[in-house]
Amino acid sequence: MSIPTGPSTGGTFLGMPAVPPRSPYGTGHLRGERTFPAAAQDELGNEQLRRNLGRATHSIRAKRLDVTGELPDWEHLRDAGSAIKTDTMNRLPELLEQLERKVTEHGGTVHWARDGVEANEIVTRLVRRTGSDEVLKVKSMATQEIGLNEHLESQGIAALETDLAELIVQLADDRPSHILVPAIHRNRDEIREIFLRRIPGVDPALGAAPAELAAVARAYLREKFMTAKVAVSGANFGIAETGTLSVVESEGNGRMCLTLPETLITVMGIEKVLPRFQDLEVFLQLLPRSSTGERMNPYTSLWTGVTSGDGPQEFHLVLLDNGRTAALADSIGREALNCIRCSACLNVCPVYERTGGHAYGSTYPGPIGAVLTPQLAGMHAAKDDPNSSLPYASSLCGACFDACPVKIDIPSLLVELRHQHTEESGTTAEGLAMKAAAAVMKRPKLFTAAQKTAGLGRVLAGRDGTFSRLPPPFQGWSDSRDTPAPPPQSFRSWFASAEGAATMRAAAEEGARHTDDDPQEAQ
Repeated sequence: MSIPTGPSTGGTFLGMPAVPPRSPYGTGHLRGERTFPAAAQDELGNEQLRRNLGRATHSIRAKRLDVTGELPDWEHLRDAGSAIKTDTMNRLPELLEQLERKVTEHGGTVHWARDGVEANEIVTRLVRRTGSDEVLKVKSMATQEIGLNEHLESQGIAALETDLAELIVQLADDRPSHILVPAIHRNRDEIREIFLRRIPGVDPALGAAPAELAAVARAYLREKFMTAKVAVSGANFGIAETGTLSVVESEGNGRMCLTLPETLITVMGIEKVLPRFQDLEVFLQLLPRSSTGERMNPYTSLWTGVTSGDGPQEFHLVLLDNGRTAALADSIGREALNCIRCSACLNVCPVYERTGGHAYGSTYPGPIGAVLTPQLAGMHAAKDDPNSSLPYASSLCGACFDACPVKIDIPSLLVELRHQHTEESGTTAEGLAMKAAAAVMKRPKLFTAAQKTAGLGRVLAGRDGTFSRLPPPFQGWSDSRDTPAPPPQSFRSWFASAEGAATMRAAAEEGARHTDDDPQEAQ
């Protein structure tokens, strides 16, 4: 029981801890314009998209199974990764303060951003201070989340993506559709057309072979690498013990951005911190195998602050909250913060494979996005909030849980978010229907009468014994499923009939004969 201690607003009294804020509504890319079912309906009609996704996810999935099967201690690694991340979340404030001290000791500067708006303003101010009107970008989910590129453009600063897939998406004025492979929804011919249209001086005879396409992108970016003064990156991990930051990637563009410019600005979600340098031993095995199906990342870059005469001479670390503290405050949902952004859950999800990432409306698509996005941005920030549909964008098959390298129980988190959505939605047609069903089932006579009444509905079924469409508010069920007509006799009535009694008697006699034939069965 709460005891008021002063003036109050709603149900919160002075002296009670405040609910941490979520990502501000209308900022960044953590909310789509439409609900998942509406957006998915359009994507399902795109046959080329489905073919592209099918080929890519099947290939990555097969590679992952091969390389994880090579390690006899794979499950122990998963257990270790889960334990480290859980410990990190339990000690997050002290670890972040330790990280800040270590980065500062090594010549870096740490900035704290409560949300994406603050983070964008901090980065813009730092870039302007260098006198540059252009920045190079290393692939970063955090900067996509807050809409940094768009904000910089509005301030007259051009941000150029250097990851090949991110560059394809940027040149096409498109949006990423996958955590690891942002252009997974594009095929080679589409990429060729994008390069011909958007990159100056490309030979019209350009082919669609991967080597040719990569060579065009390499030539386009090389001059930028050599002349840019500022780079902006994310971070896969930040080590509290040493102040070390880490980026893992496959192309070498990240290494160029992290070493050549005079100024480096890293935007890192606060959940990416790890306690000890030794913890990398676990995650540098888990991440590449789960994400790209590789035994190790081709490029693993580590840096600690500033080193005189070597690499960027000015380093800034922007620690981003943007709803993460709100997620941390949820005793169940906080598990989503353990995510290391490997995308393994996307590659095994039957829903994602058919709809792609754009249907989720968020920087974070797929199963983990359906959990993480509502945690960061909320589900009830506006009437008919599109995020409220994300926890239902799953069949709850459990494949994502089996694939997750840090054992995040995504299906259980989705069920919890569905529960939270139901609780916050107030009175709904579904809620009333469930209450009515509960009232009937608690009364045996009424339940028996309802079963008999339901049996009469068989006359309305089609010749195949199913209903083609149920009346409101149940039409959503019949729109996507076969709805069988009620059986002519309920189990309870059959069990009480002479036929039921005879069947049960015969089954008992059969069981007794088996016991006599095999005495061990009786033990």
